[in-house]
Amino acid sequence: MASKEPEHEHREEEEEATGADDEDTGAQVAPIVRLEEVAVTTGEENEDAILDLKAKLYRFDRDGNQWKERGAGTVKLLKHKETGKVRLVMRQSKTLKICANHLVIPTMTVQEHAGNEKSCVWHAADFADGELKDEFFCIRFASIENCKTFMEKFQEVAESQKKKEENEDASNAAGLLEKLSVEDKKAEEKSEEKAEEKTKEDDVKEEKPSDNAEKKDETASA
Repeated sequence: MASKEPEHEHREEEEEATGADDEDTGAQVAPIVRLEEVAVTTGEENEDAILDLKAKLYRFDRDGNQWKERGAGTVKLLKHKETGKVRLVMRQSKTLKICANHLVIPTMTVQEHAGNEKSCVWHAADFADGELKDEFFCIRFASIENCKTFMEKFQEVAESQKKKEENEDASNAAGLLEKLSVEDKKAEEKSEEKAEEKTKEDDVKEEKPSDNAEKKDETASA
């Protein structure tokens, strides 16, 4: 009677064969398509973040007379390295879509939202949708401390921009006065030159009759 081989031996042989097929042969396969790195720009390369907080943003819908959510993500105050201007930018955390984008100007004020210490509101001419819109924003933070930090920094920036504008106005006025004084000086120099030229012309005119008189005297004596 023929002896049967145990079933587990067949299984072990099958597993060994399968394992041999899965073994790394060491061959390297070059990719069919080579992907090149693409530089991604956000428009924030020339700006420094002076505030960076997680929050949820709302805008007031005047037609529906209600608050509508714009998105949850990171709100930043970005200061331009050259001009010194500061703008508020907020992007949605998942899509990175811009839900707020406006300059912080001296006329802006931020205040606590009534009945909620974690929220605050302000008006702004926003450019998030590609065109300027007068928006009434409400932003809510996870803590009261973050809300206070945002409000303090926002107000600090607005006041600093006011001082910056005053300094620019003063320097512009000084430059204008300096330009006017230079132009006045040039006008005075031109008038003086004209006066000198006129004096010279008068002197020449006075000399010519005397020459004629001398000629007449010489003729009479002859």
